[in-house]
Amino acid sequence: MYVTCLDLEGVLVPEIWIAFAEASGIPELKRTTRDEPDYDKLMAFRLDTLAEHGLGLPEIQRTIAAIDPLPGARGFLDELRSQMQVIIISDTFTQFASPLMEKLGWPTIFCNELDMTADGRIAGIRMRCPESKLTTVRALQSCGFDTIAAGDSFNDLAMIRASKAGFLFRSTDAIKADNPDLPAFEEFGDLLAAIKQAAA
Repeated sequence: MYVTCLDLEGVLVPEIWIAFAEASGIPELKRTTRDEPDYDKLMAFRLDTLAEHGLGLPEIQRTIAAIDPLPGARGFLDELRSQMQVIIISDTFTQFASPLMEKLGWPTIFCNELDMTADGRIAGIRMRCPESKLTTVRALQSCGFDTIAAGDSFNDLAMIRASKAGFLFRSTDAIKADNPDLPAFEEFGDLLAAIKQAAA
């Protein structure tokens, strides 16, 4: 019994914070988990930057509304879901993810929550659990599932390595160089074939 666990941003949809950095003209917000391994540090920097510029959830949601899944992502996900259970495990937030899940056909996603002020500013973040990707994979394994995992960033490596099979997808040259034992793919068709082979 297999469950495939996928990262969201950079794998199925463009990076939300990069899109928002471009829309808002704040280049420092382009920093993502591909660049910063410490997610708490990264989010503290993002929230400080938003507060400095007087920006909040409404502005980010306007950017998200214009984001479409990566070309081929919906077909890949539909085919994969026809073969096995799939869970998207992301460090994003429900307030960001919902419009994207609609465009992807409402797959299951485990993510986090934003704490909001009455005027729509982001007061903080509520993580679902510590090391959410690794913790979720281990919980699934404790229920009798074998996991297959794919992602592109530092924060995906633990769940990839803890799974029966794990893959990098459209990752950075630096992450691929640091993890030469992990199969790395650039095209959805190749990733789909690798997942199917791992589950055979």
